[in-house]
Amino acid sequence: MEMEKILKKVEEDKVRFVLLQFTDINGIVKNLTIPVKRLKEAIEDGVWIDGSSVHGFLRVHESDMYLKPVVSTYTVIPWLKDEDNENTARIICDLFTPNGDHFEDDPRYILKKVLKEASDMGLNYFVGPEPEFFLFNNENGFKPLPHDMGGYFDLNMDKAFSIRSDMTKALEEVGIEVETNHHEVAYGQHEIAFKYDEALKTADNIITFKFTLKAIAEKNGLHATFMPKPISGINGSGMHCHQSLFTNEGKNAFYDENDPYHLSATAKSFIAGQLKYITEMSGVVAPLVNSYKRLVPGYEAPVYVCWAKINRSALIRIPRFSEGKKNSCRAEIRCPDPSSNPYLALAVLLKAGLKGIKENLVPADPVEEDVYHFDNKKLNDLYIKTLPASLGEAINEMKKGSIVKETFGESLFNKFIESRQAEWDEYRLQVNDWEIKKYIEKY
Repeated sequence: MEMEKILKKVEEDKVRFVLLQFTDINGIVKNLTIPVKRLKEAIEDGVWIDGSSVHGFLRVHESDMYLKPVVSTYTVIPWLKDEDNENTARIICDLFTPNGDHFEDDPRYILKKVLKEASDMGLNYFVGPEPEFFLFNNENGFKPLPHDMGGYFDLNMDKAFSIRSDMTKALEEVGIEVETNHHEVAYGQHEIAFKYDEALKTADNIITFKFTLKAIAEKNGLHATFMPKPISGINGSGMHCHQSLFTNEGKNAFYDENDPYHLSATAKSFIAGQLKYITEMSGVVAPLVNSYKRLVPGYEAPVYVCWAKINRSALIRIPRFSEGKKNSCRAEIRCPDPSSNPYLALAVLLKAGLKGIKENLVPADPVEEDVYHFDNKKLNDLYIKTLPASLGEAINEMKKGSIVKETFGESLFNKFIESRQAEWDEYRLQVNDWEIKKYIEKY
């Protein structure tokens, strides 16, 4: 029946080509295009690819794997309609080995395994992300020149306003329900938030969101980037994630009407788990050298490991919700950035939270003061630790810890460490403009 529906759908939609998509370990979208006449064969038998050519996958002598389209992710890509009025569609794929097993290092499969663990506990993980991004003029290549001088919530009836509207329309056409869009704090910075959903669909949506926004920006002569900190001295781009657990019966497992913060013991243990393990999973949710240029005090990015309700300097915040809307009770974690692989990021966030529940962890008291103003003594007195200050520190924390290896499995863990270590080593060998200006004449 599923096959009949999808084949009828592509015919109705006048689809000529289908993009089969998946991500490498760094979250970069990979794509294989097939004519629509091959879709039935692809769904039944898969499409073979050379996994050794994909970053973080297989070695040359074990390269064969195949893509299996996940039909529920089908969507028409509206901006690719050709002159004959024919469409191109997209389907996200799972990866399989030649013997028909799930490819263990497929990021999407990693998330599915942790979601199965949650399901076995009677819980479903829902996430609502807030990916921020910059729009830059294309005239000077990729030099970061903001296209506008707007600020937070500014209503600039300029090119950015119309492009955000175009982006919102395109996102809705590919099945993503947008809730808000607005100008962010920094020049040229924006946010489009979309509706929360089950974590696997949310991760799929983040991938779709990013390539959609890049395409619409390019059509308008701009470049959209999810680089965490493209310009020094101003705010960087984060991807705050609003998280909640629901029972199999549809009840919000985070809500307790008798608690001052309306948080259940389950929610508090989940938060405690994420706070306990955050330093060792920082390299997954903030995976680039550049990520740690954002995670510094003074630019609205969290660096102190604590939680609160109204305090936006805390790592995890409990947003307010309207009376009677208990399903809106959630915990917002603020350190992830949009350069992360969403499948892997959500997998480690969930794994840490589940461990907190299994271990019956209890978080320290919430900190409702501005932690940025605390001196070292007060931080120590309150046992508030900090996130890693660099990718190098994050790699060391991952190596010392257990949560990432437990989530990824040894094979992907080693590949991920190797990938991040290579980036860190490459960065350490560079001599940048700041160093030249600082030292060339003085020494």
